[in-house]
Amino acid sequence: MIQGVSTKQFLVDLNQEIGDDNVFNGAAALGFYLTLAIFPAIILLMTIIPYLPVDNVDKAIMDLLGQALPPEAFGMVEGVVTEVTREQRGGLLSFGLLGTLWAASSGMIAIMDQLNITYEVKEARSFLRARATAIVLSLLFGLLVIGAFSLIVLGGVIQDWIGNRFGFSDALLIFFVVFRWIMIVLALLLGFSMIYRYAPNVEQKFMFITPGSVLGVTLLIIVSLGFAFYTSNFGDYSATYGSIGAVIILMLWLYIAGLVILIGSEINVLVEHYSPEGKQKGEKKEGQRRGGKLAKRSR
Repeated sequence: MIQGVSTKQFLVDLNQEIGDDNVFNGAAALGFYLTLAIFPAIILLMTIIPYLPVDNVDKAIMDLLGQALPPEAFGMVEGVVTEVTREQRGGLLSFGLLGTLWAASSGMIAIMDQLNITYEVKEARSFLRARATAIVLSLLFGLLVIGAFSLIVLGGVIQDWIGNRFGFSDALLIFFVVFRWIMIVLALLLGFSMIYRYAPNVEQKFMFITPGSVLGVTLLIIVSLGFAFYTSNFGDYSATYGSIGAVIILMLWLYIAGLVILIGSEINVLVEHYSPEGKQKGEKKEGQRRGGKLAKRSR
């Protein structure tokens, strides 16, 4: 039971909401905008990292991208990032920061628009405020990624120190593998929570753990690894489409990521609609409609 509603009814309602909100079309739009935003975002991230006092964070981030992305897509991303950041990075940071931030935040703007559709509210924030929100969320995401992987790198340093002092063991290696994934999952949960709290134009409390964020993170990890395995072993897009195959794979992966984000939001919204204390459809804040009386969702 979810807020007094059976699991079967919840799934029926979720399927209806996904259809009503055109989630699959929204995920396609997100896939396009995220494709435009991913290169500026990674380039900005790699430009800032050398100024931090932690070594090998950029390598840790690229290693994770190599595990999450299909090989062809990762090869393209790695090639572009290497080519752009090969030159002196100070110039990019000094003169291209605003433009890169603007481009990197385009994907976040698309997410904000789609989450407004999920909540059935209109974007009432001004153009500058909405763009500023997108830029801040993008920067927070970048800091979150850097912070999580800095801890992972420091964990690796601690692992090497313990291993050299007391000897490497299977238990030690397993511990740090688990530690690495715990940090990744926590970073993803926090990232999803920030998106679900601040991206839509609604008033709500920040919650680190929500049904949508937990399911979203779980699905994103499973689908990403599964998609990478499939394209590595069965789907040879390069043989079919040539060099553009890497672009197709990247867009497919980002489409799936967008789909996971939107479905997680639909789950959160549906759970809130079931609650007597939650916002109803089209409400920016609780009790906004019908003179403060909650419009109960029929079920």
